[in-house]
Amino acid sequence: MDSERAWLIRRIVLSVLFLLVVAVPLYPELVGLDEVTPFAQLVAFRPQGLVVVLALALVMLVRRGWRIAAALVGLLALTGAALTAPRELSDADPPPAGSRVLTIMVANVLGGGADAGEVAKMIREQKPDLVSLPEAQADVREDIRAHLQGLDYHGYTQQPSAAPESATSVLVSSSLGAVRFATDDEATTFGHIVITGGNLGEVRLIAYHGFPPLPAEVTTWKRDLGVLRQWCAQDPPTIVAGDFNSTTDHADFRHALGMNCRSVASTVGAGLEGTWPSDRPALARTQIDHVLFTRQLEPGSFKTYGIEGSDHRAVVATVVVPKTE
Repeated sequence: MDSERAWLIRRIVLSVLFLLVVAVPLYPELVGLDEVTPFAQLVAFRPQGLVVVLALALVMLVRRGWRIAAALVGLLALTGAALTAPRELSDADPPPAGSRVLTIMVANVLGGGADAGEVAKMIREQKPDLVSLPEAQADVREDIRAHLQGLDYHGYTQQPSAAPESATSVLVSSSLGAVRFATDDEATTFGHIVITGGNLGEVRLIAYHGFPPLPAEVTTWKRDLGVLRQWCAQDPPTIVAGDFNSTTDHADFRHALGMNCRSVASTVGAGLEGTWPSDRPALARTQIDHVLFTRQLEPGSFKTYGIEGSDHRAVVATVVVPKTE
């Protein structure tokens, strides 16, 4: 074998190995590592990783000996970008005549660190039907409600432990009537609240705060997503809103959604609008705060807003409830 052919084979082998090194952090689910630290954490920033890999491929093209590797990782990045693009390019249809639009707000208040007046101001401006408040204990919830200046909202809090981050609160507009607050049989680590009845009809609202995929507690994160999967598989028209500590790039989150649940953001072209950490530039944030809806419902809109004192951006989304015959 001549030296030039041997060098070509060596370059191909090294290029394939380099491709694998780059691909595993981007797509750990392909090799069963998506629930293993640090891959479970890194994949939350896959879109940014794809941009970095594409830039790396372009730089590598300068060196003749690196061009095979550059082509392979460039193809990987472009394929990933094509798979991600629908989150930014999708668009919702106008709501059908006679349909009802529910406005849902999510605001992680960082255990009370967020400015209650700012949160209340957003509620006054947006007039949501439901406000999901992860990390809001009862006193924080009532502080926000006290700033609402005449708006009539009913509150409820679920707090499984003494830790402030375990509290999940809701504020529900009186326009929804005499709703019922409850938790179901499937407990989640940070608690959740199921809202039914009143003027909701068959629609079920759930305020949710998923456990984060901390290096030593990925199994707890996965277990909470298992509860979400059960809600998505059930029959009632359902909206789940909160801090999921998961992104669309997490395979476990996609499996939880299954064929019955969708994210409002991903279906209206806002699937790359990051919500955490809010102190980073927009391109360095990821979307872990979601409003999900089941197939009986339709997406409306999705926007994020800054909140003073919180590490999350607030979410305001609309969900369309089609008119039933």
